[in-house]
Amino acid sequence: MSQTVFPTKGNLIASKKSLALAQLGFDLLDRKRNILIREIMLLSDEAKRLQGSIDEAYKDAYDALRNANISLGVITRYAKCVPVDDGITLSTRSVMGTELVNCELEKKPRKLWYGLSQTDSKLDEAYIRFKYVKELTIKLAETENNIYRLSVGIRKAGRRANALKNIMIPKYEEQVRFISAALEEKEREEFSRMKVIKSAKLRKQAADEGGYA
Repeated sequence: MSQTVFPTKGNLIASKKSLALAQLGFDLLDRKRNILIREIMLLSDEAKRLQGSIDEAYKDAYDALRNANISLGVITRYAKCVPVDDGITLSTRSVMGTELVNCELEKKPRKLWYGLSQTDSKLDEAYIRFKYVKELTIKLAETENNIYRLSVGIRKAGRRANALKNIMIPKYEEQVRFISAALEEKEREEFSRMKVIKSAKLRKQAADEGGYA
């Protein structure tokens, strides 16, 4: 590949600049990859914590639901009174060019949507427990989604860093070596040629001076 580059000082400067840019790009991508790996490790720990919490929360919620059903009978008619909660807002933040999502559940004052005259505290307990499950589920979904996004970012950064390390940087290093060697050889040839010319001039000068004498 290097042999296709004509060995001139201009091409040597250009190859050195390309090599420096490739090395800088590799350093930046390697740093990006390390930062994303650190971020994904933190989120993985968070996901494990949330998964443990949500498993316990689901158990408590279904226990509360069973108690409410035992106390009031099937509570489907009360559940239908509770409106679907779609108050979730999504936003994004960037970590080294990788977009991560933030899920925010709209904060609403606690309100019971069913009448109190025909219900008891066991239904309230089930409602509160499942509300907590919903909050944890949203947070876990956000965390797992961000883990996936980070893993994609890590793979992309890794592929690009490897391409620079294994293809582009060796290519430009070889170009610099080839052009530098060619220019050095050319300088040696020019130096040898100038020595020959100078020697010939000196011999001619000496011969001319001897003839005049």
